[in-house]
Amino acid sequence: MAKRKTTRMALTGNEAMAFAMKQINPDVVAAYPITPATQIVELFSKYVADGEVDTEFVPVESEHSAMSACVGASAAGARVMTGTASQGLALMHEILYIASALRLPITMCVVNRTLSAPINIHCDHSDTMGSRDAGWIQIYTENVQEAYASTIVGVKTAEKANLPVMVTTDGFVLSHSMESLDVFDDQDVREFLGQRKPLYNVLDVDNPITVGPLDLQDYFFEHKRGQIEAIFEAKKHIYDAHREFAEFFGIELPVFMEPYRLDDAEYAIVVLGSSAGTGKEVIDNLRDEKGMKVGLLRLRIFRPFPYEELQQVLGKVKYLAVMDRADSLNTMGGPVATEIARALYHLSERPIIHSFVYGLGGRDVPPENFYEVIEKMQWIAAGNTPDRMVTYVGVRE
Repeated sequence: MAKRKTTRMALTGNEAMAFAMKQINPDVVAAYPITPATQIVELFSKYVADGEVDTEFVPVESEHSAMSACVGASAAGARVMTGTASQGLALMHEILYIASALRLPITMCVVNRTLSAPINIHCDHSDTMGSRDAGWIQIYTENVQEAYASTIVGVKTAEKANLPVMVTTDGFVLSHSMESLDVFDDQDVREFLGQRKPLYNVLDVDNPITVGPLDLQDYFFEHKRGQIEAIFEAKKHIYDAHREFAEFFGIELPVFMEPYRLDDAEYAIVVLGSSAGTGKEVIDNLRDEKGMKVGLLRLRIFRPFPYEELQQVLGKVKYLAVMDRADSLNTMGGPVATEIARALYHLSERPIIHSFVYGLGGRDVPPENFYEVIEKMQWIAAGNTPDRMVTYVGVRE
């Protein structure tokens, strides 16, 4: 597996995603800027103005309009991208479901930011977790290098599965932090992606179709079932896209998850996004300095939910802490924790699971948070029962 030529650059997360979009050279980008994702479309609009891409850039009046324009362009056979965050994603909510149901491979760069109220522009995962059931593939990245590469492989994945994809970065933690990364040649990226081959094209006048019609009791369930089946089948397309990426560029990305020192772990932490880097440092310290059998699992793709892979990786762990940077407000814990509990429930051997919510509204996530989580799991292992099904880490009581 030969590695393609790369160039070392220093970019923020927003710059890296915009640069990937430039290399992808999509047919249409429709967007409305919002903090902390503004720079993505701002920088990309400059690429358009400078003639570095052939993209039709549509500056709309709202995020709802942005996604509506993306749906129309994608249904007409175009390769389509956009970007947003937080309240912008929420304003798209109605159209997110339409994009997925119409099997449109739109790729969206999402910078994770908390949803109001109170008004807050910093990172947690409440925005994309709020859209988790809209039928989009969701990719969560740990660093700027992965955000760049995932934007490229996200387009390949979307067009293989004929489903829309969100590629996310943590707001300000990654979006505005500069890192050194390796970028590919423009032509290599475009060769890897090739031409989009749409399922249908509403502008094909010789083969007219109806898209998104009224669909009542007689057939709605059957048509929705077809979309659901596409989500089940998406996993193989995700694996194929990542395999082709590795074969073409000579670089392997973790697919659904990244296990870290989990082979013999008795205690394990599951986490998404940039916090995993801090968690790995804590795991190393507990392993190397204190001899504890602890490990970490970074969940990279949350939709479709990789329950089979989780069963294989986490089935032998005795005590499992799931850290969510969002609360589902159901009194049972974060969305990742409740779904992992369901995924492992029927195993003959399964860990004791506890939910932890951390880092809401951009609250700093120091190593102490991870030590606190492990200490709580040791307390549970000693036979104690928590008062609630969820523990809030790093918050003043």
